[in-house]
Amino acid sequence: MGVLSSLPIIAAGNLCCCLWIVTGGLVAAYMLQHNHPVPIAPGDGALVGLLAGVIGAVIQVVLSIPINLIVGPFEREMLQRVIDMAGNMPPDLRDALERYGREGQNLAFMAAARAFELVFWVFVGAVFSTLGGLLGAAIFRKQPPSTTVIDIPPPPPS
Repeated sequence: MGVLSSLPIIAAGNLCCCLWIVTGGLVAAYMLQHNHPVPIAPGDGALVGLLAGVIGAVIQVVLSIPINLIVGPFEREMLQRVIDMAGNMPPDLRDALERYGREGQNLAFMAAARAFELVFWVFVGAVFSTLGGLLGAAIFRKQPPSTTVIDIPPPPPS
């Protein structure tokens, strides 16, 4: 979840009902069920999904820092080109976009944005990954072991 959510184009999968986040909870529930011989409870799936969401959010924010440092200058250049090409843009919108381009280089702004991003993704990851864990516990549920007793008759007397 964290790695896929931090990649620039692939992260758009989260626009589809938080696809990568729910998938992270599903995979966590699958791994938990795979390692247990008895069926897991829905609460176990929800808990493992919650943990996957929180850990995935931290991974996503940590990985997005170097990715944004690499991609950020390209984004600012594209934003500047859009501003230059839009001739009849309202002045307020033009000022907001130019301010956003300048603030993207400000270290304090970047730190505050990362802190907000972490809180946001922990909340979203906790909610949707927990739902994925519940769904995974239901989908990947193993059948309980059979409790039928096979009665073997004693050998015939000789």
